Amino acid sequence: MKKIVILTLFISISIFIHAQTNDEQAVRSAMATQTTAWNNGDIDAFMTTYWKSDSLLFVGKTGPTYGWQNTLDNYKKRYPDTAAMGKLNFTLLQLKQLSPDYYFVLGQWRLQRSIGDIGGFFTLLFRKVNRKWVIIADHTS
Repeated sequence: MKKIVILTLFISISIFIHAQTNDEQAVRSAMATQTTAWNNGDIDAFMTTYWKSDSLLFVGKTGPTYGWQNTLDNYKKRYPDTAAMGKLNFTLLQLKQLSPDYYFVLGQWRLQRSIGDIGGFFTLLFRKVNRKWVIIADHTS
């Protein structure tokens, strides 16, 4: 009986660790998707990693923006062409799973541009929606 309990515990821990690894990989993959899309000049593809909902929250230097469409419109207004977009690089400083359905990400962003480099930091809250990790809140400065 003791061996069965230990084996069950070992299997449960293995499944939990494997799920965490897959979830972290999915979040990292979403960040890589963003980088690739941005560097291809494709803001629409960049936005596929965000929750397509009116409840999406984006906080930038001008304050909060609510909704996926409003966030997309702001990105397109602020970055109207590839010169303004430049080349994006993320440095992920912390990834922390808060629960089976939520992930926290802290990172640094940098745009290398012919019109002048810019950068800053971001915090993201990812949520698993329909088995896909999406950004539900983004604070970028």
